[in-house]
Amino acid sequence: QMQLVESGGGMVQTGGSLRLSCTASGRTFGTVNMGWFRQAPGKEREFVAAISWGGGTTTYADSAKGRFTISRDNAKNTMYLHMDSLVPEDTAVYYCVPVPGPTMRTPSGSWGQGTQVTVSS
Repeated sequence: QMQLVESGGGMVQTGGSLRLSCTASGRTFGTVNMGWFRQAPGKEREFVAAISWGGGTTTYADSAKGRFTISRDNAKNTMYLHMDSLVPEDTAVYYCVPVPGPTMRTPSGSWGQGTQVTVSS
């Protein structure tokens, strides 16, 4: 089973940008659809974005469309989430996880420890 490590979080002001990374161990990363989820304090974990195993298909939550870009580099076993125009509502712990189903929105497998994103107003 893949081990996932998220990084790149931090504190930014409204309108700022961050790039999150998700690095996987093991040889199966390049064969699995992957997604980003987030969990804000007091809220349930929610879907943010996902990318197919080859990178050719992406899908986003409405809140992420036009501001976030998901990508992956299978040679580096790494997935990215570039976030622009951040707002305080984006404050959350961000996680990566496999999303193997056809909708690419249902997580399956182990979660990493997450990376904290804090957006100040």
